[in-house]
Amino acid sequence: MKILKAVILVILLFPIISKGQAENPIKSVRGTWINFAYQDERNKYMNPAGIDMTSPELWRLKIKELSEMGMEYIVIMYAANERKSFYPSTFMPPAYTSGRESPIDAVMNAADEHNLKVFMSTGWAVNQDDNILTQEILETQLKILRETAGLYSKHKSFYGWYYPCEGVIVPYLSQEHVNITNRLSAEARSLTPGAKIMVSPYGIRSVDFSERLFSAQISKLNVDIIAYQDEIGCVVEKLPLPKMKENFARLREMHNTNNIAFWANSEIFTWEKELNVRNSALIPAPLPRFLSQLAGHTKAGVDEIISFAVCGILDKPGSEYPLGHPIYAGSAYKDYMDWKSGKGRWKLLGATFMGNLKHEGISSKVTYGFAPAEQNSSGNLTDGLLGAETTYDKNWLGFDKNDLIATIDLGTVQRIKTLGARFLNYRPYEVFLPGSVRFSLSNDGYDFRELPVITFDNYTYDYYDCWIDVAMIDIDEEARFIRVFAVNTARKWIFADEVMVNPEY
Repeated sequence: MKILKAVILVILLFPIISKGQAENPIKSVRGTWINFAYQDERNKYMNPAGIDMTSPELWRLKIKELSEMGMEYIVIMYAANERKSFYPSTFMPPAYTSGRESPIDAVMNAADEHNLKVFMSTGWAVNQDDNILTQEILETQLKILRETAGLYSKHKSFYGWYYPCEGVIVPYLSQEHVNITNRLSAEARSLTPGAKIMVSPYGIRSVDFSERLFSAQISKLNVDIIAYQDEIGCVVEKLPLPKMKENFARLREMHNTNNIAFWANSEIFTWEKELNVRNSALIPAPLPRFLSQLAGHTKAGVDEIISFAVCGILDKPGSEYPLGHPIYAGSAYKDYMDWKSGKGRWKLLGATFMGNLKHEGISSKVTYGFAPAEQNSSGNLTDGLLGAETTYDKNWLGFDKNDLIATIDLGTVQRIKTLGARFLNYRPYEVFLPGSVRFSLSNDGYDFRELPVITFDNYTYDYYDCWIDVAMIDIDEEARFIRVFAVNTARKWIFADEVMVNPEY
C-alpha cells in the first residue's frame, strides 16, 4: 500500500485516456430463493410480522414483481416447515389457512402465467436444521418429493428440484453426502424424467483444488446444476472477495471436465447487527459490493447467477405486500435497477471490476507536501493500476486524516467529457469513502473552475463489508489541468487507486 500523509501534486506529461469497449457485460441475477415462514431473526424483513406469508395474493404479486426484475428462476427453499406443509399434503397438516389456495399452488400458477421456471424443494422434513444424512429425514424428504411431483410436475413452470440440505465441501464432499444426494436424484429422475436437479453447497473458501478428491466427488453427483454459495454475504473470512473470484475461476476449469452446469449463488445480503448469527436480520448489501460479486462470477464464466435472496431483500418499493427492510430495500432496489438500465456511475464501476478499462502508459512526476510514511509501490493515481477489495493491495494510496488533493497536468488543453475517481470503504480498518469529491478544471494551472460536488450514497450498514465505489461526473469542457479534492470527513483513512479521464468502457 502507498501511504501518503499529505496533499500531493501529480504532474502528467501525457494524458490518461481509458480505452476499450466492454466485451463481456456483467451477468445479472436471474433467480431467487423464496421463503414462506419466519424461522429466526434472519427472516425479520424477509418474512415480516404482520404480513400473512401464506397469502396466495402475496405470492401472485411477488412472482409478477420478480418477473419484472428479470428473474427467470424461482427456487422454493422449503415445501414444509415444523412438520406442516405449504402444499396440500396427505401426511402433514397445512401451514396455511385450510380451504384456500396453498402458497406453493399460488407460486406455481403465477410462474405459469409469467413464464418462470420453478425448482421445487424436497424439505424440510422437520426444519432448517434437517440432517439429510439421517434415515428419518431422508425418508420424509422422499415423501415430500413424491407428493409434490404428483401435484406440480405437470405445470408449465415446473423446472426441477432443489435439495435444501446443502453439502459442505471442506475439503471435499463426503461419500455419504454423495450417496444421499444420488438417492434423492434416483427418485426424482424416476418420477420426473427430464427435470433439472440443483444443489447449492458451501465451503469453497477451504477447498484445496490440488486435491483430486474434490473434483472426483463433485463429478459423482447425479445432479444437473451446482450453484456454489459465494459466501460473501456471510463474510466467513476477512476480505473474502479477491479469494472468491480466484476460487470461482478454478471451479470453472473443473466444470469444463464434467457435465454439471456451473452456477453461482451470489449472496446479496449483509447483517443488521451481529455477523453470521441467527439473531441478526439480513438486509441488502451495498450495490458496489454486490456488483463486484456479479463481475467476479461473470469473469469466472458461470452459466447463471441466482441469489439468496432477492425476494425479501431487494424488493420493489410501494408494493402492496412490502417485504425487505423498510428503508434499505427500496434504495437497494433502485440502485440495482439503475445498474441494469445503465444509469449513473454503475456502468463505469462495473467496467473497472471487469477489467474493461485499458490505460495508456504515462510519465508522471509526483511531489508531496511532506515525505510519505512509506514508499513500497511505484504506482500513483494515474498509472492505470486498480486495487482490489483489500487494504493490503499496493495499488491503493492511503491518506491518513488528510483530504486527498491531486492536480493532474494533461500536457495540452483537451476536451474532457467524463471524470472518475475510485475509493475503498472498509470500516473495520477505519478506511472510509470521502464525504464528497469535487473536480476542478484549469487551462493554465492557476485559475480553476469548480464542477458540481459529488457525494456518495450513505451506506450506514458497513460494519463487515469491504467495497469499492467511484465518484463520476459527465461534462463537456476543455482543460489542461484537473484537480481532485476528496474531503476526509471521517478524519480516518481515505484509500484511492485511480483518477480516470475520459474513460471508455
